[in-house]
Amino acid sequence: MTYCVAVAVDAGMVFCSDSLTNAGIDQVSTYSKMFRFGIDGEKQFVILTAGNLATSQATIAKIKSDIRQEASENLLTMESLEDAADYIGDISREQQEKRSVEGKKFEASFIVGGQIKDSRHEIILVYPEGNHITTSKDTNYLQIGESKYGKPILDRVLAPELNLETCAMAALVSMDSTMRSNLSVGAPIELLIYKTGDLNLENPNRFAEDSDFLRDLKRNWDARLKEAFRQMPPLAWATNWDKSGREQSGAS
Repeated sequence: MTYCVAVAVDAGMVFCSDSLTNAGIDQVSTYSKMFRFGIDGEKQFVILTAGNLATSQATIAKIKSDIRQEASENLLTMESLEDAADYIGDISREQQEKRSVEGKKFEASFIVGGQIKDSRHEIILVYPEGNHITTSKDTNYLQIGESKYGKPILDRVLAPELNLETCAMAALVSMDSTMRSNLSVGAPIELLIYKTGDLNLENPNRFAEDSDFLRDLKRNWDARLKEAFRQMPPLAWATNWDKSGREQSGAS
């Protein structure tokens, strides 16, 4: 299983992905699920992958091959993020069809995010069928893979005006919550932060399983959650309040 999340706010974008691949209890490996492409000063793309490993690897390999061979249509010739999403979706479908076996699916999903000069930065989720969606004012993040465990923190914290450091911490806490609830998602964790208008990609931060930072993040988040529960209104207060409300309703 996989978990990847990308966040888009006014200040820029944050990408976060795990690297654990589980093909069975005795077949656990690590593969990066974050890939970077671009021309400095002109356009930059980040791709996150989830789903069938053979399909996602073949799709990325084809993207790299097209760039290397300077194909007339390759990721770096795309004039918009939507064009890039269509291009990735087409390749993904082709790779799925090559591997198709009756009764079996080899689906993969992708998140592509980035910025092209003179255009706004954007993130797009490409489904296995090739269609795609983008973020909105109400939903400024996208997830692929094991998304349910990390979703609540993102819904509660993220907002368009947040700074990138806060968004990065939200993404990491979302990843920690997912790893806590699903052992098939795990380190190394990759985190990449892109500032609006930079048109240049730095190397992602990579946190290994024994990372002191990840350990401190987990410990502090656990402590804050427990403290929040200790400060919740006592159940007896809620019971009395409900009882009072019912009595007043009956009296009226």
